[in-house]
Amino acid sequence: MTLPFEVGVMVRDLEAMERFYCDVIGCRVERRSRVPAFVGGPAGLGGELVVVWLRVPSGGCVKLIRPRSAPVPDRAEPWSAGRPGLSYLTFHLDDMDPVVAALTASGARPVSDPVVVRARGRRISFWADPEGNVVEVVDAQDGNPDPGRSN
Repeated sequence: MTLPFEVGVMVRDLEAMERFYCDVIGCRVERRSRVPAFVGGPAGLGGELVVVWLRVPSGGCVKLIRPRSAPVPDRAEPWSAGRPGLSYLTFHLDDMDPVVAALTASGARPVSDPVVVRARGRRISFWADPEGNVVEVVDAQDGNPDPGRSN
């Protein structure tokens, strides 16, 4: 690999999703671009697109993708255990408390019950973003986890 990992998320409301991932999660806008239909169509993305690259503070990138010529459903299908496909995006934090407070204030919906779960020396919490995509926030406030292990 030559660059940090990137993930693309199809969105219906680009501005709302940009605000969510920047203001609540802590990403920053790196660039914006229009992808013409002659690129987006053959790439299997439905035609012309608007893309916003959001840099994750620790590296990597979330690309918010808004198709201009194809409808995007109002919300993602509800997340359920064992569902095939992408399940959630994970953000590792020093301290999740301010982010959980911001998630609550933003109207995001908690998916985990209880909202914060302790596991393997970490705290984890799952939330649905404004369009129903699930994000996981993780911190090591409950101990010293092995930095090479995911949840």
